[in-house]
Amino acid sequence: MRAVVLREYGGPEVLHVEEVPDPVAAPGEVVVEVHAVSVNQSLDLKVRADGTNRGTVLPHVLGVDPAGVVVAVADGADGVAVGDRVAVIPHIRCGQCDFCAGGREEQCPHSRHIGVHRWGGYAEYVTAPARNLVPVPDGVSFVDAAVILRHAPTAFNLLRNLAEVQSGEWVLVMGATGGLGAAGVQVAKILGATVIAGAGADSRVEVALANGADHGVNYRSHDLTEEVLRITGGRGVQVVFENISDPVTWPKAFACLAHGGRLVTAGAHGGGKVELDVRRLYGRRLRIIGGAGASRQDVATALEAAREGLLHAVVDRVLPLDSAAEAHRLAEKGGLLGKIVLDPRARGEATE
Repeated sequence: MRAVVLREYGGPEVLHVEEVPDPVAAPGEVVVEVHAVSVNQSLDLKVRADGTNRGTVLPHVLGVDPAGVVVAVADGADGVAVGDRVAVIPHIRCGQCDFCAGGREEQCPHSRHIGVHRWGGYAEYVTAPARNLVPVPDGVSFVDAAVILRHAPTAFNLLRNLAEVQSGEWVLVMGATGGLGAAGVQVAKILGATVIAGAGADSRVEVALANGADHGVNYRSHDLTEEVLRITGGRGVQVVFENISDPVTWPKAFACLAHGGRLVTAGAHGGGKVELDVRRLYGRRLRIIGGAGASRQDVATALEAAREGLLHAVVDRVLPLDSAAEAHRLAEKGGLLGKIVLDPRARGEATE
């Protein structure tokens, strides 16, 4: 098969398409023909650059969220058949820790990750445990399935489970046109919130508004806190959905919280170290909640919302495998209005 093989860490130029042996499913696993896999900042670009101490072993194939068609089923792979349209849940849980045993598998500290700890979806075929597959509903494209399952279940976990967003509350979504941010806008609306989209350019604000946000703020050209307080009549928002951890914008977003508000966060591609106003934290009875991952219930909720047309992927462009290096360059440059998706079956010109 053709695959983008990472043999050394470095810039996008280290990504090369090679012919490698077709994968063989181990007991309990299946082989999936990949139709779509997205390009991710933290689990693709950063692993490619230096491995980020995640335990990746070279040579390696990136790609954490493949979606496609089952083409082979090994013994013990129950509940799945050749021809099934599926998406792959990337987290392989241990199944033995207290979190897994207690039904909180999204908190498993021993989780392994497809595309990080074993070969992923930057390839024509990928293997995965049968238990990691979820059916893609009719009417949902593989491109949508890959992007939605990468981000929307996490957004449901953060907003519904952790922040406990209630209908009628105000939610500020930062990085509102990124993969997780775009999902956050839609999930907050599904939960009945009024959404303010924070983005770093006017064009991105327009995309977020088209994606369902009620209001938008360009936090590079306006004072975010002042604008949010103006929009909310001075009250502030009950929830901030933060997934950037930028040292400039994070304090501004934190200052947007109303009394008793909560900031929920996952993601740190903006740097990861920020200033915290502790007096404001305890004086206004605020909460900061960190979370990542999602449960199978979150996955099921996201897929059902996609089937009902309530949730869709925000995609900048679809590229063939041969353009993987270019996809990484574009993602590093920024300015994208949605996710980049690779289609291993595509040849020739990219689609936008």
